[in-house]
Amino acid sequence: MAKRATAAAFSSILLDEASPEPLYRQVYSRLRTAILMRQLPPGTRLPSTRELANELNISRNTVMNAYDQLLAEGYLEGQVGSGTFVSLALPDDLLQARASTRGTKKLSPVGRGLSRRGQLLANTRAAVTPILGKARPLLPGRPAFDEFPISVWSSLVTRHWEHVSTRMLDYGEAAGYRPLREAIAAYLSLSRAVQCVSDQVIVVSGTQQALDLAARVLLDPGDSVWMEEYSYLAAQAALVGAGAKLISIPVDDEGLNCSSNAPTAIPRLIYVTPSHQYPLGVTMSLPRRLALLDCANRFAAWILEDDYDSEYRYVGRPLAALQGLDTEGRVIYLGTFSKALFPSLRLGYMVVPQDLVTAFEAARATAGWCSPIVEQAVLADFINEGHFARHIRRMRALYAERQRVLVGTLDRECEGLLDTRGDDAGIHLTAWLSDPLDEREVVRQAAQRGVKVQPLSSFAVDSEKQTRKGLVLGYGAYDVDQIKEAAVKLAAAVRATASATVVHPKTSKAIPNTNSRRRKARFQDDRHLADT
Repeated sequence: MAKRATAAAFSSILLDEASPEPLYRQVYSRLRTAILMRQLPPGTRLPSTRELANELNISRNTVMNAYDQLLAEGYLEGQVGSGTFVSLALPDDLLQARASTRGTKKLSPVGRGLSRRGQLLANTRAAVTPILGKARPLLPGRPAFDEFPISVWSSLVTRHWEHVSTRMLDYGEAAGYRPLREAIAAYLSLSRAVQCVSDQVIVVSGTQQALDLAARVLLDPGDSVWMEEYSYLAAQAALVGAGAKLISIPVDDEGLNCSSNAPTAIPRLIYVTPSHQYPLGVTMSLPRRLALLDCANRFAAWILEDDYDSEYRYVGRPLAALQGLDTEGRVIYLGTFSKALFPSLRLGYMVVPQDLVTAFEAARATAGWCSPIVEQAVLADFINEGHFARHIRRMRALYAERQRVLVGTLDRECEGLLDTRGDDAGIHLTAWLSDPLDEREVVRQAAQRGVKVQPLSSFAVDSEKQTRKGLVLGYGAYDVDQIKEAAVKLAAAVRATASATVVHPKTSKAIPNTNSRRRKARFQDDRHLADT
């Protein structure tokens, strides 16, 4: 009698709806691997397409397409009236593929001969690829692509290509296209009070390359870097990859506090996001800024000021940059067009002290020489002709409204379980969970409802110093209707987690409530969601 695989046996199959790979191909790949690895032996009867679709919470057509592909390739065979089975006689080439798969050893990084830096990079927590495909609310980090003035940008691109010169097709200056550097310097001087001339501007392929260049030029392995607790994951990865030792510095309502319980390790570098702390959203006060500059001077340390979304401030004018207060040439200022325009443009900039220009130009040259010249020329025109300023003004109003809708909906739906306060800037915010809610469980519950959020703990520099639980929510890429729907679903996830959590009377720790009330609470949340 043939062995039968139940639908529940496939519950561990993980599907990624955000992946560019179609769902049926993901199901096909998981089943094919299980067959080749003999996890599904020849002759095993598979569950019906309806049963497997219900278990995986996907459409029946998706499973049928996966089964059809496996049948066509000889992995499965169908028996009329009996069901679908793993083929008894797999083709020789499949058996060889299986033997090759089983014979491949998973070597450690050391076994593969990686350098120490390579091993550090391989072990960083930052994702090595961005999240591809359609943005899923409420993931942070993406601007409103659909609001970008594509027609204006396209006309500028066409104009440059119609009159392109051989100079534009040749290698450019490593520091960047001169007119763009001049446009950036003028813009920063007026809008951010940055003190610089165009020669101090280095055009880079986004903030990540700027971080990598700064680490190469300023750090030696083992150097200490002070970082805000919590911090941008990719910044942590770049610095750890350079062999730096990260030192967590507390952040409160006034920003980084370098005088509170300051560590004994003298920093070589201090990484900060003073205008809109990522991810907590606070703005560093003037006294803290001055204290930080004084600290850098005393320790002869460099400050990396990451000004990733300074354009989007909703209360008053954009704040002056920390760099504008620096009188000793200790601040390296980083900016990007990924949030203001679009990420695939891959253009950002650094403003470096005069005495570091030569070193950074050389580092930029060795890291890829220069960014594409035509794109730089288009961006220079976009700024100089006023399109950039108009776009920023329009997006400020749009993002402020989206934040208002997100905060208002969560306040109304979460019944005191989630403390959501609007920020004065940015395209994301942090919502604080009330005790004893578990942020990981809330994230899981939200994902089951089709909402993606990031737990605050994923941004921790030192997990032992984490004292509060929260969620980092993005709203820039989603329209008002998407935000309302996602906020209602997130609220349902928060309430479901609260209903499923009890506090141990002796340890005061949260523990899951597995009795029937949990199932009842989930039913009530789902009913509430359907009514909404």
